[in-house]
Amino acid sequence: QVQLVESGGGLVQAGGSLRLSCAASGITFSVYAMGWHRQAPGKQRDMVATITSGGNTNYADSVKGRFTISRDNAKNTVYLQINSLKPEDTAVYYCNANSARWNLNYWGKGTLVTVSS
Repeated sequence: QVQLVESGGGLVQAGGSLRLSCAASGITFSVYAMGWHRQAPGKQRDMVATITSGGNTNYADSVKGRFTISRDNAKNTVYLQINSLKPEDTAVYYCNANSARWNLNYWGKGTLVTVSS
């Protein structure tokens, strides 16, 4: 079965850094576009960053310059490096895998990032 397993969340002080990981299994990882989305309490789930199979990246305006998405196809893993954390970054961060070719979309269960002020 398809599994996306996030890790790396935790409690961090404002201004600190964190690296999230998402390990995928059950898919041909290299052909999927990957992304990170987040959801704060009482708010909708929003896109944070995406990376295509070819390595092109896209970021939400609120995180541009602070977050970096990358992928390691040999490890079937996508990463999100988060720098200069702000309290408003507090949310559950979800990993997403998307294949337009096969009309498939998958989600992980999320990892919680809490930023203290």
